[in-house]
Parts: sequence; C-alpha cells; structure tokens
Amino acid sequence: MFGIPPQALFGQLLLGLINGAFYAMLSLGLAVIFGLLNIINFAHGAQYMMGAFAAWFLLTHAGLGYWWALILAPLAVGLLGILLERTMLRRLYHLDHLYGLLLTFGLALVIQGLFQNQYGSSGQPYLIPAELQGGRNLGFMVLPNYRAWVVVLSLAVCLATWYVIERTKLGAYLRAATENPTLVRAFGVNVPRMITLTYGFGVGLAALAGVLAAPIYQVSPLMGADLIIVVFAVVVIGGMGSIMGAIVTGFALGLVEGLTKVFYPEASKTVIFVIMAVVLLLKPAGLFGRAS
Repeated sequence: MFGIPPQALFGQLLLGLINGAFYAMLSLGLAVIFGLLNIINFAHGAQYMMGAFAAWFLLTHAGLGYWWALILAPLAVGLLGILLERTMLRRLYHLDHLYGLLLTFGLALVIQGLFQNQYGSSGQPYLIPAELQGGRNLGFMVLPNYRAWVVVLSLAVCLATWYVIERTKLGAYLRAATENPTLVRAFGVNVPRMITLTYGFGVGLAALAGVLAAPIYQVSPLMGADLIIVVFAVVVIGGMGSIMGAIVTGFALGLVEGLTKVFYPEASKTVIFVIMAVVLLLKPAGLFGRAS
C-alpha cells in the first residue's frame, strides 16, 4: 500500500495497538479518579512505574513470577494509593482542582527521585513469561504472543471497568456520590470509604499497566514520566472523566500514532498533541465529554 511493505504497515499498527492499550488503561484510571473524585492525579505515571518495579522486585527478591505479579503488584500499589488518599488527598476535596494537581505532581517528582536514587536511570530487565514467549505466523506478519496477550487483557479490563461503573448499582452509587454525597449517605452508604476505594482502584489500574509493560519496556524510574503527558492528552481528547472516552480514544490514538510512524515518522511524537489542539478548538469538552 502506497509503496509500504505490508509487514512494515501491520507491524507499526500492532505497535500502535499495544501503545494504545497502555494509553487506554492509564487514561481509564485517570478518568475514574477525576470523574468520581475530581482529583487530577499527576502521580499516575509514577504509580504506573511503581507497578513495574513491584513486579521486578517480586521476581528478583521474592522469586514470584509474572502471574503472581499481575495480582500482587496492583494490590500493593493500590494500598499505597489508599494510604495517600486517606492522609493527604482527602484534605483537598473542598479546594480547587489546582491544589490536587500540584500535590500529586510534587509526589510524582519525589517518588521518581527516590527510585532514581536507588536504581539509577538505566532500566532493569524483566523477561517475558515462558508461557507467552514465541509468536504466531498470520501470513502477512508474525504476531508475538505476549503483545497479543497485552492487547486482549487490557481491552477486557477496560470494558469490565466501564460495565461496572456505567451498568451496575455499585457504579450508580459511585456516580451519585460525586453529585450529592449527602443524599447517598442517607441510604446508608459509607461515601468516604467508597471514595478511598475508588482512588485505590484507579491507582491499581496504573500499576497493572506497569506490570504488563515490564516485559516489553525496561523497568525504569523514568518510564512513567515519559508516558504521563501523552496519557493526559488522551484524557483531554476523550473528555475529562469520560470512561468510554478514555478507552476508545486510548486505542484509537495508539493506532493513529502507529500509522503516522509509517507514512510520516517525523510527526509521530507530536500527532497526538496536534489532535488535542484541534479537538480543544472544536469541542473543548472532549469527544465524549459533556460541557459543564
């Protein structure tokens, strides 16, 4: 197509789909936290990095492999998120969004600095689990098993999260608690505990994305900082707080980025920000957002 070898085209599309899976999972966590808690969680990238490091720590120091890390790392980082919410963030709920952004931005710098001081800037290797090594020949390209697993699991987690929030009674309580917490308390719901667990869940999603990324990218203190600006752009394009917007926009922008690498590589690093500027000009609330 247009003189581009099919292997190169489909290879970049696959790469874009994988990047899109990480964009979708991370922007979903941000959208959940912002949509339900009104906190702009700038520490999300650092929490993604902590998930990858938790997987690496479990493997090298506890002898627990990838499958255990998929469960334990999000739980551990999510519990740290709960501690953060109970000790710091809940004091800011009645203030402007800017205070939460500045606090989480400062925390991200502190966390990143601590890990950089301990492990340096070079990455730590994390091998693909034996069960997911190798690939399948599709005729026009070889599909690595681990990358297919990342896309399928990310899509399943994103859709399950959307279903719980948008289609279940628990999700209805969560959304109602953000609009009128006093009324929800009248039904016997412990709103502060619900908010705490929601933040822990959003942080756990970031950590799960970090575990999935560990065998693809090297585990590095800077891996979250490299990604967080792009993820915020994805959230803005999809609509701040929009669950479905985060999922659809994450995967779609990953594919757009992959196609740009094929046809005009020079623009691949900026295409998402160009799209963000156009969307903000035409639809400031985002593609799936609602104007306040």
